[in-house]
Amino acid sequence: MRRRREEPGWLHGKPPPLWARIAPVAALVVLVLVQRLTQGEAEVGFFLAGLPPVAAFAYGAAGTAVFAGIVLSLLGMPWAGSAHPRGADLATVAAIGLLSVVIAWVRRRRDAQLVSVRTVAEAAQLAVLPPVPEQVGPVRCAGLYRAAQRGTLVGGDLYDVRVGPYGVRALVGDVQGHGLAAVGTVAALLGAFREGVLDDPELAAVAARLDRRLLADTAASAGSAESAEGTGAGAGTGAESEGASEQPELFATALLLEFPPGLDLVRVLSCGHPPALLLRASAVSELAVEPGPPLGLGLAGPDLAVVADVRLLPGDRLLAHTDGVTEARDAAGEFYPLADRLPALEREAAGLVEAVWQDLVRFTDGGPRDDVALLVLSLPEV
Repeated sequence: MRRRREEPGWLHGKPPPLWARIAPVAALVVLVLVQRLTQGEAEVGFFLAGLPPVAAFAYGAAGTAVFAGIVLSLLGMPWAGSAHPRGADLATVAAIGLLSVVIAWVRRRRDAQLVSVRTVAEAAQLAVLPPVPEQVGPVRCAGLYRAAQRGTLVGGDLYDVRVGPYGVRALVGDVQGHGLAAVGTVAALLGAFREGVLDDPELAAVAARLDRRLLADTAASAGSAESAEGTGAGAGTGAESEGASEQPELFATALLLEFPPGLDLVRVLSCGHPPALLLRASAVSELAVEPGPPLGLGLAGPDLAVVADVRLLPGDRLLAHTDGVTEARDAAGEFYPLADRLPALEREAAGLVEAVWQDLVRFTDGGPRDDVALLVLSLPEV
């Protein structure tokens, strides 16, 4: 699975680019040459005092200290061509150099802390939503995830593919909200799904398990809000307490797919989720599945669930996605026509998701503003 990684950039943990390291040195050489060649006609020597702060953004404390020492030495050398600085001038330049060293030291410490925090955060997010293997049981997989919130690997969309005693099962979902605020709900749903893969013989039972998980989390959130309201009852007005106790219900749309062992078919159950697309040769069609209610409303279960069996032919591929794809708009406000564009983007399964993403970026001129999840599943050709 490929994801957009917002790698730490310059001044955020990653070493500065080469041009940033060369720039202070090049400016130093240019200023000395100009001062030397003009022989006092153009007094640019004191511009050297501004170079140590610039160097602090590209070098560490030791490198900045060396740079500041070179500047002080040049200002005190008659051959450099600058006017003879007085003691107060040199003291000012020395103070600027010392401050630059402190800035470089603080920056390096901050960058090291930021890299450490980011590494832990990425490890935690990847533990919640690990990459999808290229093959799970007999099913070939290719996935792509792009979080809407910059600097994150997990948002409000989710997918997973697991093998269990009842075959290979896949989940594609979209929880309320996006970004880090939705990660807890994503983790809860994925945990419930992985348990259902092992324990529940029917796909509808897996959906009911996910529904109960969201209902339990909603009840827990409401209980926490009531406790907070009771604790802070004397700190605000009744209206403020009433507003604080209002908690939005947790809900999610989901598409569940099951590949029974030994059968060339897929069972599909939709909980208010956009339908998956079937790619057969050069034709693209939506899987005809009657959608049920979203998860988290207490309505998912065997009585309301509609499970459709879809026969698969050799070479067929299924593309499941979230609404971040089909609800993306271009500059004119038109929605992204995924089904219409797929025939031109059709490639091998490992490259199809990337081709769709690149086309989506071009269509929206920079990428959609919502989380995006794409999952391609196929059985091996006999």
